[in-house]
Amino acid sequence: MNSVNHDIIESQREQTCNMIRETVSDFAAIHIRPYIRTWDEAQHFPKTLFHSMGELGLMGMIVPEEYGGSGLGYKEYVTAIIALSKTDPSIGLSIAAHNSLCTNHILMFGNESQKRTYLPKLASGQHVGAWGLTEPNTGSDAGNMQTVAVRDGDDWIINGTKNFITNGKTGDVAVIITRTGEPGDKHGATAFIIEQGTAGFASGRKEDKLGMRASETVELIFQDCRISDSQRLGEIGDGFVQSLKVLDGGRISIAALGVGTALGAYEAALAYSKERRQFGKRICDFQAIAFKLADMYTDVQASTLLTFHAAALKDAGQKVSLASSVAKYHASETAVRVANEAVQIFGGYGFVKDYPAEKFYRDSKLCTIGEGTSEIQKLVISKEILKE
Repeated sequence: MNSVNHDIIESQREQTCNMIRETVSDFAAIHIRPYIRTWDEAQHFPKTLFHSMGELGLMGMIVPEEYGGSGLGYKEYVTAIIALSKTDPSIGLSIAAHNSLCTNHILMFGNESQKRTYLPKLASGQHVGAWGLTEPNTGSDAGNMQTVAVRDGDDWIINGTKNFITNGKTGDVAVIITRTGEPGDKHGATAFIIEQGTAGFASGRKEDKLGMRASETVELIFQDCRISDSQRLGEIGDGFVQSLKVLDGGRISIAALGVGTALGAYEAALAYSKERRQFGKRICDFQAIAFKLADMYTDVQASTLLTFHAAALKDAGQKVSLASSVAKYHASETAVRVANEAVQIFGGYGFVKDYPAEKFYRDSKLCTIGEGTSEIQKLVISKEILKE
């Protein structure tokens, strides 16, 4: 591709991103912003909203058009996640888990029949997807998972429990990683697609969370859950390797979630600092506040660039393990720092629910935990940069 064609394509993509940003922001202003506090306090997962976002094309952004998706890239996808998350990070989290984890796992590793069966429903928003790797006693130590799948003729019988599963109760389809070999074996896990309503498969306790409360987080329980081998994703023993590849892309979406959360907190603090007056002038005119805003803005800009860099590598088909972990680590920690400073700028009002700062503060912390803690990101980063 010559440089002229490349510039034209990039210009077109930039126009598409601007259109996505405006469309999502307008949608969020009408369909999300008025209900943020109600959903947060009730821990209500607004499933009908996700059907509407499907009609908008947001539920299958990276799914090819032949499977009913939007056929877009990670640059466009990241743009949408940021725009959603700066209004309500809970919604950004749930749509990220649906797209990057469940839907993308089927897209990357499903056979043609599985793709034709599940992707159109997921991409349209007719179905909401969940993804299950984490367990009560493993957390970051996913290689020692205790949810076991045992072969029985043409079927598999699954027993065990997953927890902290986004969209796990209301989701229509879940991709579940199970152990089919020895604990700790990189090739001892296998992934399966399981539909809601399958005998022996049920959702358990819904977690009462600090933040991200409109995003549903539950246990998934398997008791002699029998499924056909046709529900297996890829080869037996490839589940853990598949998961690492899925998480490479997933971490880009969580980086976008962090950027959106930080951007929402920053913009709220900036607007408030221009309205609030003390000692006869706006508080943004005091250097102490102005410098806070400068640091917040700089951190958000850096995280944005890192996130779009990872997205560009993903779109180019290049290895993204390092870039996605760097982006996720920086953006999630930025979200916490910026949200903390937003509360400080709001002062006493930052501590009450009538103002947006306290919710961004509560929501931000999940970014440093979900899809690999900050400590895990540093582990990935250090291993990558120390390779000989």
